Amino acid sequence: MRAVIPYKKENAKSRLSPVLSQTEREEFVELMLKDVVDSLICAGITAIDVLTTSSEGVPDDLDVKLVVTEPGLNESINAYLQTVDEPTMIIMADLPLVKSSHIKKIISFPEDVVIAPGKGGGTNILFLSQPKEFTVRYHGCSFLSHRDITNELGKSIRVFDSLLASTDIDEPHDIVELLIYGDGLSKEYAEKRFCTKSGKGRVKISANSKLSGFI
Repeated sequence: MRAVIPYKKENAKSRLSPVLSQTEREEFVELMLKDVVDSLICAGITAIDVLTTSSEGVPDDLDVKLVVTEPGLNESINAYLQTVDEPTMIIMADLPLVKSSHIKKIISFPEDVVIAPGKGGGTNILFLSQPKEFTVRYHGCSFLSHRDITNELGKSIRVFDSLLASTDIDEPHDIVELLIYGDGLSKEYAEKRFCTKSGKGRVKISANSKLSGFI
């Protein structure tokens, strides 16, 4: 059993630019990657590949194998899947709220394909018992795409419904979830910069230091 993490550091997470500079965003995604790797290892998955277009920016202290690919998320993942002969988990690098308990649960299911949906119809985690038979189709409503692909292959499917697994950190308001539910390196990083503050509606973040006002 192995895991693969698509990863991009250079100018990552542009939608967080209202609250974090480019340098801060690049530091942040590196810490989120470390949190994801730590959860995988704690769950017993130690064969971990990081799929990236550049070896630059991947922390040297991570016990992972770098797989350098050409640009294109779908193309690179599908090419990678043709090289593996064991059950494989595709997990995004921006999921610092995913715990080892989630991963253990996902890989314990008997179904051929397990999908942990992301908000807005995305796919945050995709576990494939027979990866060479599957072709991923990320972007857009990839959850429905992956469900349809599974059905077309005649494979069994399980949807893993979890608030924490569905929360990828893409927008400023996602940092609220990290501050409330997180416990890793990326939460520590966010705590240095933000705090939560309740208003009449949902909880928001405000700056701890150099930023001011509500985000």
